Amino acid sequence: MLVVEDELFVAMLVEDLLSDLGCEVVGPAASASEAVRLAERESFDLALLDVNLGDGETSFRTAEILRERGVAFAFVTGYGDQGVRPDLRDAPIVSKPIDPRQLARVIDRIGNG
Repeated sequence: MLVVEDELFVAMLVEDLLSDLGCEVVGPAASASEAVRLAERESFDLALLDVNLGDGETSFRTAEILRERGVAFAFVTGYGDQGVRPDLRDAPIVSKPIDPRQLARVIDRIGNG
């Protein structure tokens, strides 16, 4: 699973939660450019994308690449669906702060969808 998260402590928390769910983590990518590079070149089944990255960047280009590749993904944001570009709002959203139970439900949904 690709993890895109620019905040180190949140990335570590997400990695731990995903490991507990049996996921193998790719990344985490802390910048939009790193996320795009991993999305284009690495192999993984699912992705978890923090919407807002440092320096005013977003993970939307990464989401576009994943969609083109047929890789399921979910967004992580504290802004609900209003924080997600309208054409990408059909993707599941995990709210910040992250509830481990919600994360598990979303991972199950996108992994089996």
